[in-house]
Amino acid sequence: MLVDSHLREMNSNLSLETRLTGSFSTRFWLELFGNTAYFPVANLLLELLIEKPLEYLRTPDPYTLIVGSLLQAYWLTRWQTGPHPRRFWGNLIGPTLYTLVEGSLEGVEFFSAPHHLAYWVFSFVVGALQSLRPRLPVAFNNSVVVVENVTRTSILFFMYAIFETSANSVQTNSLRAFFADSSHQFIGLAVLFLGFIIGLSDLTAGRYLSLLKETSAQLRKYSEWLLGRELLTRSLINPSTLSLTRRERTVLFMDIRGFTRWSETQPPENVVNLLTRFYQLTETILARYETIKFKLSADEVMAVFAKADLAIEAAFELRAQVNQFLLSEHLGVGIGLDCGLLMEGLLGSAGVKFYDVIGDTVNTTKRIESAAQAGEVLISENVYNRVGPMVRTGPKREISVKGKRDLLIVYPLEGRSEAREEGVVYQA
Repeated sequence: MLVDSHLREMNSNLSLETRLTGSFSTRFWLELFGNTAYFPVANLLLELLIEKPLEYLRTPDPYTLIVGSLLQAYWLTRWQTGPHPRRFWGNLIGPTLYTLVEGSLEGVEFFSAPHHLAYWVFSFVVGALQSLRPRLPVAFNNSVVVVENVTRTSILFFMYAIFETSANSVQTNSLRAFFADSSHQFIGLAVLFLGFIIGLSDLTAGRYLSLLKETSAQLRKYSEWLLGRELLTRSLINPSTLSLTRRERTVLFMDIRGFTRWSETQPPENVVNLLTRFYQLTETILARYETIKFKLSADEVMAVFAKADLAIEAAFELRAQVNQFLLSEHLGVGIGLDCGLLMEGLLGSAGVKFYDVIGDTVNTTKRIESAAQAGEVLISENVYNRVGPMVRTGPKREISVKGKRDLLIVYPLEGRSEAREEGVVYQA
């Protein structure tokens, strides 16, 4: 059960994280079209124009470029969210595959083509710049972003120069002759400034994205405080989860016995410190048992569970660990459980809403908890009927509950049954 709970928590984290960072497919396409595909696309266009298109499409060249780009984008995306992004080596995947395949077919002649060598040069430079960025202060990082974008857009000018060399060798027999053409000057300057503008745009988008992620992370934290992680995740997937609905739930109340008397003799700092540690321990335990919602109020805790068996397991652990924690102050907790129908969902006005549960089950649970002594867990007859084979209880009691005409039957929870200890699973 704890393993399942851990897996569900991991899935919840992944779901929330996906909304903040984007899905794998979204990041893959951004990587492909924002970085990896620049040179392969330019190379494809160049070779289609230089060679006969139909003959070129019958060779493995274009398909090797495409497969290499997809593989490079895939692995860069996989590594992006890990501890080692490997941007430098990732940017060399495409040219490596292209060289291995085409080099084995063309031999040494493959390296005589300037655009084949350029694939390595541009990939090396872009990879080096991307690897350098995380290690630099913000000011230098911004400059590297601009240089990286200028480098990528320079691919277009470089490939254009190769095409011009093939189409007009007389005009391009030297750099002076090439730049003597005003159209070449225009394209060169246009590409340079276009890269600069794209770099500035990339910086601006990056800043907004960072701000958005920071804001989303803060809102996520605040929302988890109010709703709890599991409920927040479910509500993001299905907003109707928060609608006020009649449901059957198991409710647990826990309260520190003698806390008021103890706090009267303590400095406020000691009281706050004890409550903080009490809350932290309680939250850690409840997180293991798929708690739909829990609420902390002074020295009292209310928790709501979908299943009675999960509430029972949480009660066992709360009694053991929280009582041990409070032992040094000669305090202890009383715990009560009941299950039944209640209303669950968002309550409040048009401007202020909060997620809560209301109904007779909640009130009855509170009354049962009030009857429990320090270190004692009392369960209602409704809970006992659902988990009886799982637990050992003391003799049933009848207690008088405020607002109830008849006496209420409760059972003191002593431990797990022998069958439960041996691993037999019961449905609750």
